[in-house]
Amino acid sequence: MSRGLWFVAGAGAGVYAMVRGRRAAEALSVDGLRDRVGAAVVGARMFRDEVAQGKADAETDLRQRTGLGPPGPRQLGVSTGSTNEKVASTNEKLAPTNEFTQDKEGTT
Repeated sequence: MSRGLWFVAGAGAGVYAMVRGRRAAEALSVDGLRDRVGAAVVGARMFRDEVAQGKADAETDLRQRTGLGPPGPRQLGVSTGSTNEKVASTNEKLAPTNEFTQDKEGTT
């Protein structure tokens, strides 16, 4: 019985080594290397997309928690008054009101 056991063990080890050798030879062939490189590129692309999606989700969550609006250029609202009135009121708001300008205006 001991000889039969060793024969089966040897045959099993031979089959295992043959399968592993065939897989290694396939992996090191031109097609096998091309497949591995292609899989690595796809994996890197998927990782990059997941990171970008995570960053976008985190930014959206942060903007919601802080109460900030969506990113992008601000849009102008609808005006109710005339353009001249708005320009005049804007100029009045922007005009400096310190002592130097008041003295200068009073002298001219």
